[in-house]
Amino acid sequence: MWWKLKRAEFTKNKGPGNRRAMKKIVDSCETPGLIAFAGKRPVAWCAVAPREAFPVLDRSRILRRVDDAAVWSIVCFFVAKPYRQRGLQVELIKAAVKYAAKMGARIVEGYPMEPRKGLMPDAFAWTGLASAFRQAKFVDVARRSKTRPIMRFVIE
Repeated sequence: MWWKLKRAEFTKNKGPGNRRAMKKIVDSCETPGLIAFAGKRPVAWCAVAPREAFPVLDRSRILRRVDDAAVWSIVCFFVAKPYRQRGLQVELIKAAVKYAAKMGARIVEGYPMEPRKGLMPDAFAWTGLASAFRQAKFVDVARRSKTRPIMRFVIE
């Protein structure tokens, strides 16, 4: 819900309120993202939707729009601790591109972190890592911060 709500609203609803808001989205049959499974166990997730679903992006001086192109955005990841460092983030990115293409997208964007010294605590990697987006063939299209590129994949 971080990218969907104004900061004051997100903070006010922290925890149960934001979980209820996400459940309401799911119950409405809107797809808020994709889930990766190991067998029948859900082990990872990423949020993907048209950029308009994430209004906080446009209020960010670093992540504001690059141009007027219609894009889908990948804004958030979670990978369960036992499944980290296994390439799931790259696979989720690729699956998100396929899903967005199926829904009519022509461009998919990501807003990952690019750690300065190569390593970053897992808690700070929730928007993804630039290296994972590069492995999924995304390219940098803007960089208004040393550690936050805006990356794109153009669907052909």
